[in-house]
Amino acid sequence: MNTAAPPPRDGAPQVIAVVGPTAAGKSDLGVALARRLGGEVVNADSMQLYRGMDIGTAKLGPDERDGVPHHLLDVWDVTVPASVAAYQRLARACIDRLVAAGRTPVLVGGSGLYVRGALDAFHFPGTDPAVRARLEEELEQRGSGALHARLAEADPAAAQAILPSNGRRVVRALEVIEITGRPFTAQLPGPDEERGVYRALQIGLTVERPELDARIAARVDRMWDAGLVDEVRALERTGLREGRTASRALGYQQVLAALAGECTEEEAREETVRATRRFARRQESWFRRDPRVRWLSGAREGREGLVERAWTLVERAVTS
Repeated sequence: MNTAAPPPRDGAPQVIAVVGPTAAGKSDLGVALARRLGGEVVNADSMQLYRGMDIGTAKLGPDERDGVPHHLLDVWDVTVPASVAAYQRLARACIDRLVAAGRTPVLVGGSGLYVRGALDAFHFPGTDPAVRARLEEELEQRGSGALHARLAEADPAAAQAILPSNGRRVVRALEVIEITGRPFTAQLPGPDEERGVYRALQIGLTVERPELDARIAARVDRMWDAGLVDEVRALERTGLREGRTASRALGYQQVLAALAGECTEEEAREETVRATRRFARRQESWFRRDPRVRWLSGAREGREGLVERAWTLVERAVTS
Protein backbone atom coordinates (compact mmCIF):
# COMPACT_ATOMS: atom_id res chain seq x y z
CA MET A 1 0.00 0.00 0.00
CA ASN A 2 1.26 3.44 -0.90
CA THR A 3 1.39 5.46 2.32
CA ALA A 4 2.96 8.58 0.84
CA ALA A 5 0.92 11.77 0.99
CA PRO A 6 0.22 13.52 -2.33
CA PRO A 7 2.53 16.39 -3.19
CA PRO A 8 1.30 19.75 -1.90
CA ARG A 9 -0.39 21.99 -4.44
CA ASP A 10 -1.93 25.43 -4.17
CA GLY A 11 -5.44 24.00 -4.60
CA ALA A 12 -4.96 20.93 -2.42
CA PRO A 13 -7.26 20.55 0.58
CA GLN A 14 -5.86 21.99 3.78
CA VAL A 15 -8.34 19.97 5.85
CA ILE A 16 -10.06 16.62 5.31
CA ALA A 17 -13.36 16.18 7.17
CA VAL A 18 -15.02 12.80 7.70
CA VAL A 19 -18.68 13.31 8.59
CA GLY A 20 -21.99 11.46 8.73
CA PRO A 21 -24.22 9.61 11.18
CA THR A 22 -23.10 7.76 14.28
CA ALA A 23 -21.92 4.15 13.76
CA ALA A 24 -21.16 4.74 10.06
CA GLY A 25 -17.41 4.14 10.53
CA LYS A 26 -16.07 7.71 10.67
CA SER A 27 -13.45 7.13 13.37
CA ASP A 28 -11.74 4.23 11.61
CA LEU A 29 -11.73 6.00 8.24
CA GLY A 30 -10.37 9.17 9.83
CA VAL A 31 -7.48 7.27 11.38
CA ALA A 32 -6.70 5.48 8.09
CA LEU A 33 -6.68 8.72 6.08
CA ALA A 34 -4.62 10.59 8.67
CA ARG A 35 -2.07 7.80 8.70
CA ARG A 36 -1.77 7.77 4.94
CA LEU A 37 -1.60 11.56 4.71
CA GLY A 38 0.89 11.92 7.53
CA GLY A 39 -1.84 13.90 9.27
CA GLU A 40 -3.51 14.10 12.66
CA VAL A 41 -7.12 13.69 13.77
CA VAL A 42 -9.09 16.64 15.17
CA ASN A 43 -12.23 15.60 17.05
CA ALA A 44 -15.57 17.12 15.97
CA ASP A 45 -17.83 15.08 18.26
CA SER A 46 -19.25 17.41 20.88
CA MET A 47 -19.44 14.76 23.60
CA GLN A 48 -15.95 13.35 23.08
CA LEU A 49 -14.65 16.69 24.30
CA TYR A 50 -15.61 15.60 27.83
CA ARG A 51 -13.13 13.85 30.10
CA GLY A 52 -14.26 10.46 31.30
CA MET A 53 -17.06 10.09 28.76
CA ASP A 54 -15.35 7.27 26.90
CA ILE A 55 -17.56 4.22 26.59
CA GLY A 56 -20.81 6.01 25.79
CA THR A 57 -19.24 8.20 23.12
CA ALA A 58 -17.33 5.33 21.43
CA LYS A 59 -14.13 7.31 21.94
CA LEU A 60 -11.15 5.51 20.42
CA GLY A 61 -8.66 4.36 23.02
CA PRO A 62 -4.93 4.98 22.53
CA ASP A 63 -4.41 1.44 21.22
CA GLU A 64 -7.12 2.01 18.56
CA ARG A 65 -5.57 5.16 17.12
CA ASP A 66 -2.85 3.33 15.17
CA GLY A 67 -0.21 5.80 16.33
CA VAL A 68 -2.10 8.79 14.89
CA PRO A 69 -2.19 11.82 17.22
CA HIS A 70 -5.72 12.87 18.22
CA HIS A 71 -6.67 16.38 19.32
CA LEU A 72 -9.62 17.91 21.21
CA LEU A 73 -10.46 14.80 23.17
CA ASP A 74 -10.89 15.05 26.97
CA VAL A 75 -10.86 18.86 26.98
CA TRP A 76 -13.69 19.73 29.40
CA ASP A 77 -14.96 18.50 32.75
CA VAL A 78 -18.51 17.16 32.61
CA THR A 79 -19.77 20.20 34.52
CA VAL A 80 -18.73 22.61 31.73
CA PRO A 81 -21.53 23.65 29.33
CA ALA A 82 -20.57 22.94 25.72
CA SER A 83 -20.39 25.86 23.31
CA VAL A 84 -20.01 25.83 19.54
CA ALA A 85 -18.23 29.19 19.77
CA ALA A 86 -15.72 27.81 22.29
CA TYR A 87 -15.18 24.72 20.14
CA GLN A 88 -14.65 26.91 17.08
CA ARG A 89 -11.80 28.74 18.80
CA LEU A 90 -10.18 25.49 19.91
CA ALA A 91 -10.59 23.76 16.54
CA ARG A 92 -9.33 26.68 14.45
CA ALA A 93 -6.26 27.08 16.66
CA CYS A 94 -5.53 23.35 16.38
CA ILE A 95 -6.07 23.27 12.60
CA ASP A 96 -3.89 26.34 12.10
CA ARG A 97 -1.05 24.79 14.11
CA LEU A 98 -1.18 21.56 12.12
CA VAL A 99 -1.36 23.30 8.75
CA ALA A 100 1.58 25.53 9.69
CA ALA A 101 3.56 22.41 10.64
CA GLY A 102 2.79 20.74 7.31
CA ARG A 103 0.47 18.17 8.89
CA THR A 104 -2.98 17.54 7.38
CA PRO A 105 -5.79 17.93 9.92
CA VAL A 106 -8.46 15.22 9.54
CA LEU A 107 -11.61 16.50 11.22
CA VAL A 108 -13.77 13.58 12.38
CA GLY A 109 -17.23 13.76 13.90
CA GLY A 110 -20.95 13.90 13.44
CA SER A 111 -21.77 17.13 15.30
CA GLY A 112 -22.95 19.22 12.36
CA LEU A 113 -22.70 22.65 13.94
CA TYR A 114 -19.24 21.85 15.26
CA VAL A 115 -18.00 20.87 11.80
CA ARG A 116 -19.51 24.01 10.28
CA GLY A 117 -18.10 26.14 13.09
CA ALA A 118 -14.60 24.80 12.47
CA LEU A 119 -14.58 25.00 8.68
CA ASP A 120 -16.89 27.85 7.71
CA ALA A 121 -17.25 31.59 8.18
CA PHE A 122 -19.77 31.08 10.95
CA HIS A 123 -20.08 34.06 13.29
CA PHE A 124 -21.91 33.81 16.58
CA PRO A 125 -24.27 36.60 17.68
CA GLY A 126 -23.91 37.96 21.18
CA THR A 127 -26.22 37.14 24.04
CA ASP A 128 -28.98 39.10 25.76
CA PRO A 129 -29.12 38.27 29.48
CA ALA A 130 -32.79 39.21 29.78
CA VAL A 131 -33.86 37.09 26.82
CA ARG A 132 -31.68 34.21 27.97
CA ALA A 133 -33.07 34.34 31.52
CA ARG A 134 -36.66 34.35 30.27
CA LEU A 135 -36.07 31.37 27.95
CA GLU A 136 -34.24 29.42 30.66
CA GLU A 137 -37.15 30.03 33.05
CA GLU A 138 -39.53 28.76 30.37
CA LEU A 139 -37.29 25.74 29.88
CA GLU A 140 -37.49 25.00 33.59
CA GLN A 141 -41.26 25.33 33.65
CA ARG A 142 -42.29 23.73 30.33
CA GLY A 143 -39.41 21.43 29.45
CA SER A 144 -37.17 21.25 26.42
CA GLY A 145 -39.76 19.46 24.26
CA ALA A 146 -42.09 22.46 24.20
CA LEU A 147 -39.27 24.85 23.32
CA HIS A 148 -37.99 22.47 20.65
CA ALA A 149 -41.45 22.44 19.06
CA ARG A 150 -41.32 26.24 18.88
CA LEU A 151 -37.85 26.06 17.34
CA ALA A 152 -39.13 23.58 14.74
CA GLU A 153 -41.69 26.19 13.64
CA ALA A 154 -39.21 29.07 13.59
CA ASP A 155 -36.21 27.24 12.12
CA PRO A 156 -36.81 23.63 10.97
CA ALA A 157 -33.16 23.17 9.94
CA ALA A 158 -31.93 24.10 13.43
CA ALA A 159 -34.50 21.77 14.99
CA GLN A 160 -33.15 18.95 12.82
CA ALA A 161 -29.63 19.55 14.10
CA ILE A 162 -30.47 19.95 17.80
CA LEU A 163 -31.81 17.10 19.90
CA PRO A 164 -35.13 17.91 21.62
CA SER A 165 -33.56 16.90 24.94
CA ASN A 166 -30.72 19.42 24.60
CA GLY A 167 -32.45 22.29 26.35
CA ARG A 168 -29.37 24.47 26.51
CA ARG A 169 -28.84 24.48 22.74
CA VAL A 170 -32.56 24.90 22.08
CA VAL A 171 -32.55 27.98 24.32
CA ARG A 172 -29.50 29.38 22.54
CA ALA A 173 -31.09 28.91 19.11
CA LEU A 174 -34.30 30.62 20.22
CA GLU A 175 -32.28 33.42 21.81
CA VAL A 176 -30.41 34.06 18.55
CA ILE A 177 -33.69 34.09 16.61
CA GLU A 178 -35.19 36.62 19.02
CA ILE A 179 -32.10 38.84 19.10
CA THR A 180 -31.45 38.90 15.35
CA GLY A 181 -34.95 38.43 13.95
CA ARG A 182 -33.51 35.73 11.68
CA PRO A 183 -33.43 31.92 11.86
CA PHE A 184 -30.55 30.50 13.85
CA THR A 185 -29.23 28.70 10.76
CA ALA A 186 -29.32 31.98 8.80
CA GLN A 187 -26.10 32.80 10.65
CA LEU A 188 -24.51 30.06 8.53
CA PRO A 189 -23.33 31.13 5.06
CA GLY A 190 -25.56 29.87 2.26
CA PRO A 191 -24.57 27.26 -0.34
CA ASP A 192 -23.65 29.85 -2.96
CA GLU A 193 -21.51 32.02 -0.70
CA GLU A 194 -17.75 31.99 -0.24
CA ARG A 195 -17.97 30.43 3.16
CA GLY A 196 -15.01 28.16 3.70
CA VAL A 197 -12.27 29.33 6.04
CA TYR A 198 -10.07 26.48 4.77
CA ARG A 199 -9.80 24.52 1.54
CA ALA A 200 -11.59 21.45 2.78
CA LEU A 201 -12.63 18.11 1.37
CA GLN A 202 -15.65 16.74 3.23
CA ILE A 203 -16.23 13.00 2.95
CA GLY A 204 -19.58 11.74 4.17
CA LEU A 205 -20.27 8.14 5.14
CA THR A 206 -23.73 6.74 4.58
CA VAL A 207 -25.19 3.36 5.52
CA GLU A 208 -28.65 2.07 4.58
CA ARG A 209 -31.09 2.38 7.44
CA PRO A 210 -31.59 -1.34 8.30
CA GLU A 211 -27.84 -1.92 8.56
CA LEU A 212 -27.24 1.33 10.46
CA ASP A 213 -30.05 0.51 12.89
CA ALA A 214 -28.49 -2.91 13.51
CA ARG A 215 -25.06 -1.36 14.03
CA ILE A 216 -26.46 1.11 16.55
CA ALA A 217 -28.18 -1.66 18.54
CA ALA A 218 -24.97 -3.70 18.55
CA ARG A 219 -22.93 -0.66 19.59
CA VAL A 220 -25.24 0.07 22.52
CA ASP A 221 -24.98 -3.58 23.61
CA ARG A 222 -21.19 -3.33 23.51
CA MET A 223 -21.29 -0.14 25.56
CA TRP A 224 -23.38 -1.81 28.23
CA ASP A 225 -21.10 -4.85 28.25
CA ALA A 226 -18.04 -2.59 28.49
CA GLY A 227 -19.34 -0.94 31.65
CA LEU A 228 -21.30 2.15 30.62
CA VAL A 229 -23.41 2.04 33.78
CA ASP A 230 -20.31 2.02 35.99
CA GLU A 231 -18.82 4.85 33.91
CA VAL A 232 -21.94 6.94 34.49
CA ARG A 233 -21.88 6.16 38.22
CA ALA A 234 -18.29 7.38 38.44
CA LEU A 235 -19.06 10.53 36.46
CA GLU A 236 -22.11 11.21 38.59
CA ARG A 237 -19.78 11.54 41.56
CA THR A 238 -17.84 14.24 39.69
CA GLY A 239 -20.91 16.29 38.74
CA LEU A 240 -22.34 14.68 35.60
CA ARG A 241 -25.93 15.08 36.74
CA GLU A 242 -25.38 18.82 37.15
CA GLY A 243 -23.65 19.21 33.79
CA ARG A 244 -26.18 20.95 31.56
CA THR A 245 -24.68 19.54 28.35
CA ALA A 246 -22.92 16.33 29.32
CA SER A 247 -25.91 14.98 31.28
CA ARG A 248 -27.98 15.10 28.05
CA ALA A 249 -25.58 12.94 26.04
CA LEU A 250 -27.08 9.84 24.47
CA GLY A 251 -26.71 6.88 26.79
CA TYR A 252 -25.65 9.02 29.73
CA GLN A 253 -29.05 10.68 30.05
CA GLN A 254 -30.79 7.31 29.94
CA VAL A 255 -28.47 5.68 32.49
CA LEU A 256 -28.84 8.66 34.83
CA ALA A 257 -32.60 8.15 34.65
CA ALA A 258 -32.16 4.49 35.56
CA LEU A 259 -29.87 5.32 38.46
CA ALA A 260 -32.49 7.77 39.73
CA GLY A 261 -35.10 5.01 39.67
CA GLU A 262 -37.08 6.59 36.83
CA CYS A 263 -36.79 3.46 34.65
CA THR A 264 -35.12 0.08 34.65
CA GLU A 265 -31.65 -0.48 33.26
CA GLU A 266 -33.10 -2.49 30.39
CA GLU A 267 -35.53 0.31 29.57
CA ALA A 268 -32.60 2.74 29.59
CA ARG A 269 -30.74 0.54 27.14
CA GLU A 270 -33.75 0.28 24.81
CA GLU A 271 -34.33 4.04 24.92
CA THR A 272 -30.66 4.66 24.15
CA VAL A 273 -31.02 2.57 20.99
CA ARG A 274 -34.18 4.41 19.93
CA ALA A 275 -32.76 7.86 20.67
CA THR A 276 -29.49 7.10 18.88
CA ARG A 277 -31.34 5.92 15.78
CA ARG A 278 -33.36 9.13 15.73
CA PHE A 279 -30.20 11.16 16.18
CA ALA A 280 -28.44 9.33 13.33
CA ARG A 281 -31.26 10.33 10.98
CA ARG A 282 -30.92 13.94 12.07
CA GLN A 283 -27.17 13.83 11.48
CA GLU A 284 -27.48 12.52 7.94
CA SER A 285 -30.25 15.02 7.11
CA TRP A 286 -28.01 17.85 8.30
CA PHE A 287 -24.99 16.84 6.25
CA ARG A 288 -27.11 15.98 3.19
CA ARG A 289 -28.06 19.66 2.91
CA ASP A 290 -24.43 20.59 2.25
CA PRO A 291 -23.61 20.04 -1.45
CA ARG A 292 -19.88 20.05 -0.70
CA VAL A 293 -20.00 16.70 1.07
CA ARG A 294 -18.81 13.81 -1.13
CA TRP A 295 -20.68 10.69 -0.06
CA LEU A 296 -19.33 7.17 0.16
CA SER A 297 -21.07 4.00 1.24
CA GLY A 298 -19.93 2.70 4.61
CA ALA A 299 -21.93 -0.52 4.16
CA ARG A 300 -20.39 -3.65 5.60
CA GLU A 301 -19.82 -5.33 2.25
CA GLY A 302 -17.86 -2.34 0.99
CA ARG A 303 -15.68 -1.72 4.05
CA GLU A 304 -12.61 -3.37 2.60
CA GLY A 305 -12.35 -0.86 -0.22
CA LEU A 306 -13.60 2.17 1.71
CA VAL A 307 -10.19 3.66 2.41
CA GLU A 308 -9.22 3.34 -1.26
CA ARG A 309 -12.45 5.01 -2.39
CA ALA A 310 -11.87 7.83 0.07
CA TRP A 311 -8.26 8.11 -1.07
CA THR A 312 -9.50 8.52 -4.66
CA LEU A 313 -11.54 11.53 -3.54
CA VAL A 314 -8.44 12.99 -1.87
CA GLU A 315 -6.33 12.51 -5.03
CA ARG A 316 -9.02 14.07 -7.21
CA ALA A 317 -9.21 17.07 -4.91
CA VAL A 318 -5.43 17.45 -5.06
CA THR A 319 -5.29 17.42 -8.84
CA SER A 320 -8.43 19.47 -9.53
